[in-house]
Amino acid sequence: MCHILVIQKKMTLSDYYQILGLPVNSSIEEIKKAYRQKARMYHPDINPSPDAKDMFILATQAYEFLLANHDKIISDEEAYRQAMEDWRKYRQDRSKQRANAYARASYVRFKNTKFYRSTRIFDATRIIYSLIISILVIVYTISGYMYRLRHPLPDFENPDVLAFILLLISGMIFFAVSLIYLKAYLDTSRKHKKKS
Repeated sequence: MCHILVIQKKMTLSDYYQILGLPVNSSIEEIKKAYRQKARMYHPDINPSPDAKDMFILATQAYEFLLANHDKIISDEEAYRQAMEDWRKYRQDRSKQRANAYARASYVRFKNTKFYRSTRIFDATRIIYSLIISILVIVYTISGYMYRLRHPLPDFENPDVLAFILLLISGMIFFAVSLIYLKAYLDTSRKHKKKS
């Protein structure tokens, strides 16, 4: 199957989704996540298989096409057809050249490129978990310290104020960072909703 796709001159929309292992009309977040997985799986610096470089290049091209034309793909058939034609005329060869350069670079160097960093997404589940954990750290730090003050242990001295302050500050920093990520996630979601 992979060999057939490498040989094909004209890729179709379903081919691009299939290369990334996605169903047609997947979201931008799903496309980014799938590309990150495929890039790690097929980068020649990590995968010694003879087909790895070709699959890496195809995954990179698929990612570029789907990301650049996502709105056109879902709007209507004519817009998609025009996007595919423009892609074949002007951008496909440049995309393949870029993918070749990324394939020749080490994986670590590739991960530091602006292109790869653009695949990062904000995951709502992780953000919510980090918010919950940060709140729990703050609540347990305060309640634990108050409990120890009210119920001191006979053989132990009073709770350490410095440890309490450090834990509280850590929890607050973790909470603030989680809020920043949540705001960025909500802003990104709003932009995508406006576009569609």
